Amino acid sequence: MCGVHRTRLTNGKERKRFPSNQYQASLFLRPMIPAMDLHLLRSSTGFSAIRFFPRYPSPSPLRSRLFIVRSNLPFPNEKAKYHRELEAAVEAVERACRLCVDVQRSLFSVEGRIIEKKDQTPVTVADFGVQALISLELSKSFPSIPLVAEEDSGFLRSNNLVDPVISAVSDQMSFNMKSLSHDDVLEAIDRGGKNAFAMGTKPATYWILDPIDGTRGFVKGSQALYVVGLSLVVEGEIVLGVMGCPNWVVDATYKSITHAQSYRNSSPGLGIIMVAHVGCGTWKKRLKNMLHSSTKISSDWTRCFVDGFCLVSDARFCIPESQTWESLPLSVLYKARIDDDNVGDKEICLLSAFCGSLCKYLMVASGRASVFILRVRSEKLIKVWDHAVGMICVHEAGGKVTDWKGRELDLAADKVERRIIYPEGGILVTNGKIHNEILEMISSISSAV
Repeated sequence: MCGVHRTRLTNGKERKRFPSNQYQASLFLRPMIPAMDLHLLRSSTGFSAIRFFPRYPSPSPLRSRLFIVRSNLPFPNEKAKYHRELEAAVEAVERACRLCVDVQRSLFSVEGRIIEKKDQTPVTVADFGVQALISLELSKSFPSIPLVAEEDSGFLRSNNLVDPVISAVSDQMSFNMKSLSHDDVLEAIDRGGKNAFAMGTKPATYWILDPIDGTRGFVKGSQALYVVGLSLVVEGEIVLGVMGCPNWVVDATYKSITHAQSYRNSSPGLGIIMVAHVGCGTWKKRLKNMLHSSTKISSDWTRCFVDGFCLVSDARFCIPESQTWESLPLSVLYKARIDDDNVGDKEICLLSAFCGSLCKYLMVASGRASVFILRVRSEKLIKVWDHAVGMICVHEAGGKVTDWKGRELDLAADKVERRIIYPEGGILVTNGKIHNEILEMISSISSAV
């Protein structure tokens, strides 16, 4: 390869070093794996090198690459059309996650027990605080891009909760404001309120924010997952997404959230941030300063891929915590074993319930789960905006998201209500390899009923 130099390492071996003004790749073969990572390794020049490495064994070949990256993102800016928006989104979500962690501490006593409260004040403060913080951060750099979120300020006004929200937001802002007023916070929240943005006849550009997906996980402290999700839609296409999960245990060996808790005290820090940009893949890294610890946390980016399981019986499934395996069509064909890879004939591995939907997308995109299946219930509407950031993360990791008829979810399906979709049967999120087979199973079982 032209322009490649060799650098001798301390162990006597040589490695290839590319000129700093080029973005080049060294290709070599390694075994394919059901789930794989791509790590950014620090180089001597202060930039980052990315290297594929296998996490699980698999028989088929896959190319592996080594890159030099000159960017805060895990890919060069010239490859990412919306790199400025993505950098701002990453910064905003990281700050929002720190806000959540700080507010969450108010739920617990010194001994770590949950403090019983009659109201949902901590959840409310975190939910509204995240929306206000991200609204303020994004409007600083992109004032013309509207925000589609969940809350409006009416509840805060009527329950005198503006002051705690102001306090939570002020601690995490990236820019100095001598005093953050009530009006500043209320206007920031209402910027993403239900009536703040109307869908026009032509596709628009707008942010989508789910302040806290999995509030039941939030009130459980470190015993469950919750996600801050932010995405950008341009002309009807989700072009980038960022998910922050403060309770995610970075150790990849655990199989369930229960198993994960055994790592809590030994891990120097919990939490990850996952990013995706159209055409650039899905990546994750450790959330920094989540525990305000002096322990140095690696900020290396790792590329995410869905797992490589090609048989439904080998797949690892996630379902909503509000639904049972027996309520889903596949239960006719397979029994579920909870968190057990040693499944028998006509059995599948069902991972323990995780609060919220976005953490299931995170599981599939990172290769820890193969399938997330959700059934539509007549008493509960599904909001496509709640799934947008998860959709791009799974797509860019190599997976697939459709309704149970195999149709892609349409963000513009209901321009009147702006938020609500009625997917046929439910939503299916998979590694892509077994997607069609599961759709055929669902169709066959549904027609026989």
